[in-house]
Amino acid sequence: MSTPRPTTTPTPPRQVIASYGDYADAERAVDHLSDHDFPVERAMIVGRGLEMVEQITGRTTYLSAAGRGAVSGAVVGALIGWLFGLFDWVAPLIASLLLALYGAVFGAIIGAVVALVAHALSGGRRDFSSVPSFRAQSHDVLVDAEVADRAVALLREAEGPGPQRAG
Repeated sequence: MSTPRPTTTPTPPRQVIASYGDYADAERAVDHLSDHDFPVERAMIVGRGLEMVEQITGRTTYLSAAGRGAVSGAVVGALIGWLFGLFDWVAPLIASLLLALYGAVFGAIIGAVVALVAHALSGGRRDFSSVPSFRAQSHDVLVDAEVADRAVALLREAEGPGPQRAG
């Protein structure tokens, strides 16, 4: 006996009605459509030309590696100590606070040591810290094809943002 396959509703064809250089402009366009009673559940914003950007935040030294390791170790240690303290039936509040404190200290020491060893073993490769992010080069506003003409007309109104094209 075969099991019935779930049915999916087909996605209606969509049409690009505007393209903007940044997300805020595309968001303003959809907000304008919403303000004029357009069925925005039939719209979407699509980022095109994704690129990964890595913002360098500083150099990683032995001291900074140890500091970051100590902080993350202290957080984990405090959480584990607090959880173990909750199971003490005599004085759960005092026990959990004391164990959280001991866990934070122990975790900070272990975290700093592990981070120092990891930094030393890296051999100078990637001795900087950074924050990666993704961004799109343009943002298209798409709507269901059957309501595209109304959406374009709303964007072209005098107070509307216009159906710009990203350069």
